[in-house]
Amino acid sequence: MTEKLQLSEAEWKQRLTPEQYRVLRDKGTERAGAGCFLGTKEPGVYACAGCGHPLFPTGQKFESGTGWPSFTSPVSESSVTEYTDETHGMVRTEVCCGRCDGHLGHVFPDGPPPTGLRYCINSVSMQHVPEGETVPLVTD
Repeated sequence: MTEKLQLSEAEWKQRLTPEQYRVLRDKGTERAGAGCFLGTKEPGVYACAGCGHPLFPTGQKFESGTGWPSFTSPVSESSVTEYTDETHGMVRTEVCCGRCDGHLGHVFPDGPPPTGLRYCINSVSMQHVPEGETVPLVTD
């Protein structure tokens, strides 16, 4: 089980850029096609921009044509937490960081094999960690 990171909203605002805060803490969405990780293929892992928790391996990334980076599965079961999202007149599955509960995006059942899932993730909510490197976890 992943130990949760809990910071005050003031601490989050101090640690994150305004755009990161809008997406990770206020459950915002970046504009389709605007994310820096759309189309990237460098080996490594994508980690939470808020706390450094490993989220998605680059080997699970695919081009979905949606305008956001998409993945078929997370690094591990504890990498992400899923919640029911009933906002905007829809019922979707929200995906959050398994450590800090930062909003990442949503998961849909229309992805490619082997999982059939499409984790549709905001670039601003992640950082790329090149293969062989580690990102230090944020502590409180």
